[in-house]
Amino acid sequence: MTAKNEDIDAAAGAGTVASRWAFAALLGGNIALSLGAMLVRLADTGPVASAFWRIALALPLLALFAWRESSGRAPPRRAIIVTAAAGVFFALDLAAWHLGILQTKVANATLFGNSASLFLILWGIFVARILPRGWQALAIVLAFAGSALLMGQSYELSPDYLVGDLLSLLAGVLYTVYMILMQRVRGTLAPWTALGISSFFSAPVLLGAALALGEAVMPQSWTPLILLALTSQVIGQGLIIWSLPRFSPLVIGLTLLVQPAVAAFAGWWVFGETLGPIDIFGGMMVGAALVLIRLPSRRVRPI
Repeated sequence: MTAKNEDIDAAAGAGTVASRWAFAALLGGNIALSLGAMLVRLADTGPVASAFWRIALALPLLALFAWRESSGRAPPRRAIIVTAAAGVFFALDLAAWHLGILQTKVANATLFGNSASLFLILWGIFVARILPRGWQALAIVLAFAGSALLMGQSYELSPDYLVGDLLSLLAGVLYTVYMILMQRVRGTLAPWTALGISSFFSAPVLLGAALALGEAVMPQSWTPLILLALTSQVIGQGLIIWSLPRFSPLVIGLTLLVQPAVAAFAGWWVFGETLGPIDIFGGMMVGAALVLIRLPSRRVRPI
């Protein structure tokens, strides 16, 4: 084997290892985010106020990481504008999602809130103009079928939950826009810088919304909010934003479905919520989809 071929093989191996780490980060970020609903329940502030503290308490760490990452250099102005817009969409997503939880069943809010997974897949198909086939198509079917089984037993369609359902669906749309903008700006900005800027612009929007709604802003117990900031914003969003440039919207959308699966198991473990065989089977289907989406699919068809 020539030295050139050895270099090519080494580069390919390094790329495979990097891809595995990136996918592990994407999964880990979604698992961390899935703990957010549980911590919001435990917080003694209003729902939008808890979202504000999630951002505000994480900001000093994010600012430190961003400064070390960029060595104090100012990012391009256009990138700041796009990231600021992403931060506003993210703030509106959190506000809609947290308000929706209070006006519908948790299962309904989880189902509609994770509609971003479907929207991202559709966006990926629209941008790439390639219809998923082979393993990718099977992964999509398994992921959505598994999520339907997880949510289907507790989901309830009722006029009493209409406002909450619509707010949760709106949150899914807003989160989709946030993810698209952040993926786009990650070609220019490093991950902590991008997350720090977006969070900086999210915080005042959330604080203003919490005050306008007359919510209790100052907590009696800081523990749930500190844990929410660390797990959801620093670890969860940090890992996801870092891995964004390495995957298509289709893969990113599918991994979002990890959140309802982990949330269901967390609800069973922490709150003693019922978790039957159908729920477990649904979670296994989501897991199988995540394995399949990593397999190469050569059968693609332009649309």
